[in-house]
Amino acid sequence: MRKPSFTTVMLIVGLLFLYLPMVILVIYSFNSSRLVTVWAGFSGRWYIELFRDRQILAAVWTSLRIAFFSASMAVCLGTLAAFVMTRFSRFRGKTVLSSMVTAPLVMPEVITGLSLLLLFVHMAQMIGWPADRGMVTIWIAHTTFCSAYVAVVVASRLREVDLSIEEAAMDLGAGPVKTFFHITLPVISPALAAGWLLAFTLSLDDLVIASFVSGPGATTLPMVVFSSVRMGVSPKINALATLIILAVSLATFLAWYFMRRSEAKRRQAMLQDMTAGR
Repeated sequence: MRKPSFTTVMLIVGLLFLYLPMVILVIYSFNSSRLVTVWAGFSGRWYIELFRDRQILAAVWTSLRIAFFSASMAVCLGTLAAFVMTRFSRFRGKTVLSSMVTAPLVMPEVITGLSLLLLFVHMAQMIGWPADRGMVTIWIAHTTFCSAYVAVVVASRLREVDLSIEEAAMDLGAGPVKTFFHITLPVISPALAAGWLLAFTLSLDDLVIASFVSGPGATTLPMVVFSSVRMGVSPKINALATLIILAVSLATFLAWYFMRRSEAKRRQAMLQDMTAGR
């Protein structure tokens, strides 16, 4: 029998290190005991208790809305920033712009949250907005740091795009806007989808920045989970984490499936065009 190689062993160890805690968490979400570390039998009671907890359900709905709008706005701003950084090679202030776009990647979240809090406080004193911190301020804060991640992902894809295709489209009479929406945008769509999913996950997972810029009327899911864990881990948190893992896995699979399907259709169309040209 052939012995597994060192690379295979390290791969298995790494996968176990990453995913074994999740498997244990899913198993203990069906524990009937109130103690999360003591197995007392199989039960789904904590899922029922979870759906009866209005505070957690309200926090989930708030986090999903904030994450959706933050990811959507981050894709728009990040794509614009990536397009400027990759297509405009020479202009005054490019280094400053690139540094400002990528600064949230290396900036500690405590500094980002504190600076945004001071910004909102001074804006409220000067112009009277925002009067209260809530979903809008969290949305602005999450869009600020998520746009940097989207810009990096989209910029890496834009650098690989063949410019001769866009130049050929413009030579045939297409304007810059039409070329972007009909040529560039379909090519970078996988990067846009990846950036949107990354921004959505970062927004949904954020605790530090949201704690600085949120108000009494807007409590996100990580804030509720953190406050409940400090008083003792409830089995409802295991059930909630299991549902989140299931939802993320399903969303990732669907995104991969549709991206693969669109890529296969695009290749098939290219082959048909090449065959027709012959």
